Amino acid sequence: MINTVLAQAAVGGGGILGQVFLFGSIILIMYFFMIRPQQKKQKETKKFIEEIKKGEDVVTIGGLHGKVYSVDGDTVQLELDRGFKVTVEKSAISLDFSKKSNPSK
Repeated sequence: MINTVLAQAAVGGGGILGQVFLFGSIILIMYFFMIRPQQKKQKETKKFIEEIKKGEDVVTIGGLHGKVYSVDGDTVQLELDRGFKVTVEKSAISLDFSKKSNPSK
């Protein structure tokens, strides 16, 4: 029975079995090259935002570079320059600038 199915698949140019295999492999490739890395990055960003502490150099989504002055619940106060402070939501912080600019850390 299996030999017959395999012979038909080889003769018929793949048939339904070949299409299912092709479609499955496309989904698998999309998962490993698109979906999985994006989920991993989201987890890292969420972990970073939860663990943010005073003194870290960060960059906001809007491009402001500053040092964390204080953390109060869902808001963070950033010191930008010479004591100028701005309050932003934690979700507005995009990355830890000190890790990106200094590869030894």
